Amino acid sequence: MAKYLISFPSAAMVVPSGELEAVGRDAHAVIEEAKAAGVYIFGGGIDEDVPPVLVSADGSVAMGGYPWAPKLNGGFTVLELPSRQEAVAWAARIAKACRCDQELRVFGFDPRS
Repeated sequence: MAKYLISFPSAAMVVPSGELEAVGRDAHAVIEEAKAAGVYIFGGGIDEDVPPVLVSADGSVAMGGYPWAPKLNGGFTVLELPSRQEAVAWAARIAKACRCDQELRVFGFDPRS
């Protein structure tokens, strides 16, 4: 079984303010279904009020992330699933609940991690 990252950037979620409560309810319902199915690993959203820091090998900390990298924000879910086809199906359920397309990626397997 592989672990899949299902995610979206903050800008992708354009929801009228009157629908935010329904989006939250629907998104939480899908997550509860994933938990009940035993495929849920972890999920959440990047706290955009807390700026990133870059930590070096010597332990020094610099404000900001990599200056050349795109800004990381939005929400994500990690599910463990037996196939990419099932990952696509779960991503579609999350997309419907969140009212925005989801990006799907698979984590590379490392037997030593």
